[in-house]
Amino acid sequence: MIIWLASYPKSGNTWVRAFISSLLYSENGINDFTKLSKIPQFPDRRQFKTLIDNFQDYKIVSANWKSAQNLLTLDNEIKFLKTHHALVKINNFEFTDNTNSLGVIHIVRDPRTVLLSLKNHFGVTDSEEAKNFLFNEHLWLGINKKEEFKDRSNKIPTLIGSWRINYLSWKNKIQNYLLVKYEDLLQNPYEEFFKISNYLEKLMKCKFDENKINNAIKSTSFKKLQNLEEEGYFKEHGQGVKFFNSGPNSNWKLELDEKIVQELNIRFKNEMLELGYL
Repeated sequence: MIIWLASYPKSGNTWVRAFISSLLYSENGINDFTKLSKIPQFPDRRQFKTLIDNFQDYKIVSANWKSAQNLLTLDNEIKFLKTHHALVKINNFEFTDNTNSLGVIHIVRDPRTVLLSLKNHFGVTDSEEAKNFLFNEHLWLGINKKEEFKDRSNKIPTLIGSWRINYLSWKNKIQNYLLVKYEDLLQNPYEEFFKISNYLEKLMKCKFDENKINNAIKSTSFKKLQNLEEEGYFKEHGQGVKFFNSGPNSNWKLELDEKIVQELNIRFKNEMLELGYL
């Protein structure tokens, strides 16, 4: 069975992934970026290589989503997978369901700060361009076509959709659903990461040592992750810029044009109200 770490891009998924990999795959809870690979991204070509030959046809890929997941869980062990894919159905093929999935940690972030982070990650200066990325309901990455943003990590079709569609697609759709807000991770890291560890204990039927949890929280603080990246231990960069960039210092009120802010607030009004962003 799979426990998903699902989010729209640049919403804190890697931060949560670093904490969980430290908690599960280290002896003492101290973060080691080499352990991140134990929570791979889905979909990825390597997960489909025994199933298909054409990695660019989204219809072929979507028909094999669940088969690829079945292969990953043949040993009946719980697997963690990171994804930015919307939870959708294509030609009657579901991305995943409760037969494959034990639970989901759904990480969300204010779309106004997501926009700032996207600009940094993809090395663009135009807020309109980043806004169009957030608004694009049919946004695919990993397909050889002209895109507003070229994603160089995905080599297989990944349907992101708009910020709204991505959020709603995962909301309460999978059993054992846990919502985590990026802003809460920043403001109350101990409370939020203990909430995540309690959630994992319930699903995995285990008990984590409290010292190990504390070590995992401390060693994956945003500042610690920034320092490790500075020292060359983290390689998931954008176009020559920092991955763990502004974090708590990101301020859309100072950096975004009022026109862009209003467009975001109007387009995503219901969801932002629901999440406490408006």
